[in-house]
Amino acid sequence: MSKECLVCDSKIEYLSKDESMECMICHKVENSKTRCENGHYICNDCHMKGINAIFDICKKEKSTNPLEIIDRLMSQPFCHMHGPEHHILVGSALLTAYKNAGGNINLNEALIEMANRAKKVPGGACGFWGACGAGISSGMFISIISKSTPLSEEPFKLSNLMTSKSLNMIANNGGPRCCKRDSFLSILAAIDFVEENFGIKLEKSEITCKYSSENEQCIKDKCPFYPKSLEK
Repeated sequence: MSKECLVCDSKIEYLSKDESMECMICHKVENSKTRCENGHYICNDCHMKGINAIFDICKKEKSTNPLEIIDRLMSQPFCHMHGPEHHILVGSALLTAYKNAGGNINLNEALIEMANRAKKVPGGACGFWGACGAGISSGMFISIISKSTPLSEEPFKLSNLMTSKSLNMIANNGGPRCCKRDSFLSILAAIDFVEENFGIKLEKSEITCKYSSENEQCIKDKCPFYPKSLEK
């Protein structure tokens, strides 16, 4: 079974306050609440090494189903069971499906903007900020397609409303965190929201999780995506 540390495969632990830590890969020193049981720390940038591959993958995509798109992105080497890469993947999958469904955006520019924004949301935001990065990513998606700024009116409303709808679904499905579950929930919330508010219909498909065996904190049959064949 996969654990969580990229160095020794042991469990991740969360501290009550920030401590100075050195990344085991790039040796950058920064404050963090997260490390593995053996004291190993990997910074967000190193955890997401290779993430820029999403640009080429998304630009070649033809699907209008963001669930299919994120499933393909999750299968890439840069995506782990948990991690801040999901904060980029949710919005990127939605932008790609939106463009393919007829949305009027420059996809390359939108993907770059999504990555730049989402990289600022650290791993662990779901527990420490009270706002899961996957849900925030869906709001970033809406803010990008609506060209929202802090001075906007309707776009401001829509992007914040999108985030709130995603976070509501995530909260109602409980913890502990699962980046896969929260990503799927955020995308499902966004699919309905985009059709209602932008008139663009994104495809939707049934989701059966294939990651439960890799997640020690899986909530199993309490999760809406847990394989029915494994339910008791």
